[in-house]
Amino acid sequence: MSILIKKNNKVIVQGITGREGMFHTEQMINYGTNIVGGVTPGKGGKKIMNVPVFNTVEDAVNNTEAYISVIFVPADYSTDAIIESIFENIKIIVCITEGIPVLDMIRIKYYLKNKKTILIGPNCPGIISPEESKVGIMPNSVFKKKGNVGIISRSGTLTYEAADQIMKMGHGISTAIGVGGDSIIGTDIKKILELFLEDSDTNCIVIIGEIGGQQEIDAIKWMINYHKLKNKPIISFIAGKTAPKGKIMGHAGAIIKNKIETAQVKMDILKKLGVHIVYSPDEIGLTVDNVINGE
Repeated sequence: MSILIKKNNKVIVQGITGREGMFHTEQMINYGTNIVGGVTPGKGGKKIMNVPVFNTVEDAVNNTEAYISVIFVPADYSTDAIIESIFENIKIIVCITEGIPVLDMIRIKYYLKNKKTILIGPNCPGIISPEESKVGIMPNSVFKKKGNVGIISRSGTLTYEAADQIMKMGHGISTAIGVGGDSIIGTDIKKILELFLEDSDTNCIVIIGEIGGQQEIDAIKWMINYHKLKNKPIISFIAGKTAPKGKIMGHAGAIIKNKIETAQVKMDILKKLGVHIVYSPDEIGLTVDNVINGE
């Protein structure tokens, strides 16, 4: 079983007529995602790969009953694209776009209050559940095998690397979710961890974190405080071990402001909390295999 997305969920693509939108729409269709429409203002009435294009999210929802939206809109227009989907009651919004201003994200978080909408991202690779659906930019060639390992990640590239290693060790992925690398994101690690803990088909969870912030620590402390362990082992790798204080490393959220946000301190705390720590990214798959087999 997957979390958040399922095979028959209806998906629309905001920014479908742009270069990235067209390319990844084709990839998602090839993976089996149920793309029912696209949105580009002024392009309504056209078709892209036999997918109807609408001028607004309202038109798309009224004509397709879309459940999910994935956004490939340029950063200058992404805030409006997200807010449009929120007010049309799209259940899951996946924003791939990076570079959305912090003040805009504060406004978006305000609009999300008291709504059932879940925002993944921005600046994320999306969500994928092998053999079911992909809403994002993960490579189709990697995510081939369904299984019982869930992945939560702040890094797109390491998500793909971890999944590839896990599958080469003979295990499969239930769902992999890139939460996004910005300092303010729609849904944090804690919320995704909660969904995996409630998923009966996810037996092991991999958290790929980064320097900056305390998402990873807060999530595990919450899990322990609320007795949600449910016999599901947690494996974690924290990227950025050599990063200097005060310098952004790749993502807007990956910046060390105090000691607890360094990779080493995070790993030390997580280890004390019972998490299986991976010290090198090329050992993620092996560690998962050892934990699953009780070694």
